[in-house]
Amino acid sequence: MLDKVRRWRPFDGDALLDDVGAVLDDCIPAEEHVDELAQRLRGHLIRLLTIAVAAEAEQRDETAARLIERARTMSAEDMPGDRWKAVGHLRRMGWAVNELHDRLVAIRCLKEAV
Repeated sequence: MLDKVRRWRPFDGDALLDDVGAVLDDCIPAEEHVDELAQRLRGHLIRLLTIAVAAEAEQRDETAARLIERARTMSAEDMPGDRWKAVGHLRRMGWAVNELHDRLVAIRCLKEAV
């Protein structure tokens, strides 16, 4: 239990929005940043999934249930080895993070990040 408390990090909506912006921007992320961004986005997806499960968002909202299932799938997928496929995967993860975050805000499971 103590180990879990030590590893716990609070939800950081600003970091989430920064990372989503970095992957959905018109500029393609540099190759050396792709893996790091993928790890951070995966972390955001997992935090959002944890919040959604705790708030029982799947039972409360059909759209949230679809987004949660998509987030589960995306968080389990490996990054493709090909650079352009990796960038596409990164952008799909960015959209998944963004849409799930927005939905959780809309159904009041999260406060909006500003």
